[in-house]
Amino acid sequence: MPKVLISDKMSPLAEQTFKDRGVEVDFKPGLTKEELAEIIGEYDGLAIRSSTKVTPTILAAAKNLKVIGRAGIGVDNIDVQEATNCGVVVMNTPFGNSITTAEHAISMMMALCRDIPQANASTHAGKWEKSRFMGTEITGKTLGLIGCGNIGSVVADRAQGLKMKVIAFDPFLSEDRALDLGVKKVDLDELFAKADVLTLHTPLTDQTRGIVGTDAFSKMKDGIRIVNCARGGLIDEAALLVALESGKVAGAALDVFEVEPAKENPLFGHDKVICTPHLGASTTEAQVNVALQVADQMAEYLLTGGVTNALNMPSITAEEAPKLKPYMALVEEIGGFAGQITESSLKRVVIEYEGHVAALNTSPLTAVVLEGLLSPLMSSVNMVNAPVVAKQRNIEVTETKHDREGDYQTLVRLTVETDRGTRTVAGTLFGNGAPRIVDVDGVRLEAELAEHMLYVVNDDKPGFIGALGSLLGNTGVNVATFALGRRNEGDEAICLVAIDQPLADIVLDQVTALAHVRQAKRLSF
Repeated sequence: MPKVLISDKMSPLAEQTFKDRGVEVDFKPGLTKEELAEIIGEYDGLAIRSSTKVTPTILAAAKNLKVIGRAGIGVDNIDVQEATNCGVVVMNTPFGNSITTAEHAISMMMALCRDIPQANASTHAGKWEKSRFMGTEITGKTLGLIGCGNIGSVVADRAQGLKMKVIAFDPFLSEDRALDLGVKKVDLDELFAKADVLTLHTPLTDQTRGIVGTDAFSKMKDGIRIVNCARGGLIDEAALLVALESGKVAGAALDVFEVEPAKENPLFGHDKVICTPHLGASTTEAQVNVALQVADQMAEYLLTGGVTNALNMPSITAEEAPKLKPYMALVEEIGGFAGQITESSLKRVVIEYEGHVAALNTSPLTAVVLEGLLSPLMSSVNMVNAPVVAKQRNIEVTETKHDREGDYQTLVRLTVETDRGTRTVAGTLFGNGAPRIVDVDGVRLEAELAEHMLYVVNDDKPGFIGALGSLLGNTGVNVATFALGRRNEGDEAICLVAIDQPLADIVLDQVTALAHVRQAKRLSF
């Protein structure tokens, strides 16, 4: 039974969901980093919100960890790159709090345009300062969105209901999607120039950090208002303070800050600034939604291999997982076979999917091929980090699909280019879903792989098969299956022999020394 740790405060429904799915769960919020490092090695999964920091130190101690689930969107408290290097899936719940966060952004915009918090404090203090709090209408104004994904699109919809014009900068927003949303897609400079109100809905990355800074403010309208309910660090707070003091920015509403928890900040106390303590996702509905989603996603992965909302590997839906399972076994064997018979550095990898398999979600299959290919060559490789490992080693990876059917209704062909040449391995599924290797370097054969195998490349000469069989028999090696094929008569031939026990070094040396042997390898699956 998989075991999960919930290390942050979370709706009790998360714990119950794990239990209902058959996953053992411990609820231990408030652990110190030392306490977490001490116990994390016991767990297959870690469910968190924003308090737990998943650092390289924590990941180094997490020897059994397979998945981290973030109940929420932002994962800046997780070292995603290191998690990927360690082969740990990182998931979030991007949809559970979209409406809640969007509503908070709209509320902050309304409060900013009408000075509601300041007027509230003044009135509570017994003052009656009607002339001091002269607001501005939002009807007909232009709202500029930086980021128009899950949350930004909801903000756009709500703003249009308030009769605002909406423009958006988002490199991933297609023209068709912008048209569907009723949003005009613009570049960043145009957005800065035209927006009356600017609101941010993008992750914090190296590309977005400080996206609103001194240079950006210089391109904006005088009197612009800025709302940030996304991530601290998107706005250069020092530059914002200067822009507020100069009057370039009429006001700012901030739910997030560069340093959190924000106990001190130069913007605090400024009469043009509204602040809330990262409340974007803080509604009862949102907290229940993300808790349920993260528990369900993590349980699905640990129990069935289904992957949803993963940040560092291809998603596999619950419906896809059973369809992909036999293909996962096939491509793992193909990759492992090629990896074990490869003796020099990899330069290029081509994975071809033909027939029925081409209609499936092949991204996870490619990851498994790479896992199988790289595992014999290096340790600690799995389907999560294999694509990253390949990229780090400058191995070019290409995936192609063909819906045509040849001799087989479904076929996966792996071509590996090394310093010494190119080799191919192809396989298919038989009617019962059993994987078979059907081609090695252009030599046709039909082989079912077993735990222990012997791979031999030899010259096609009379008497070789008898000599090999006699050698194995004389050394006490029992043959389970024997598959062979040749390119042409008298040309190169290949045999794959399934044996009942690992082949001893001395026997492998004897096989290699047989006449006509070009290569002999001991394989295991």
